[in-house]
Amino acid sequence: MKRAMRGGRNFGHLAFQVDDLYALCAHLQDMGVVINRPPRDGHMAFVRSPDGISIELLQKGAALAPTEPWKSMENQGEW
Repeated sequence: MKRAMRGGRNFGHLAFQVDDLYALCAHLQDMGVVINRPPRDGHMAFVRSPDGISIELLQKGAALAPTEPWKSMENQGEW
């Protein structure tokens, strides 16, 4: 079954807590995954699965200190 795509942000999404948000985002980016909402605040990022599901990545525990390249990255596409 194919999921219907809707425009804009949809609030039905998956969320995962991760041990190191920056390391995971760098790994995903190295594998060709677009980081739709970069982890500028060291706490949250969004990516999309190949079938268009929005996935929220949350830093486990306290937010990481904002650092480059993340804190200067713009959003890409919809998240």
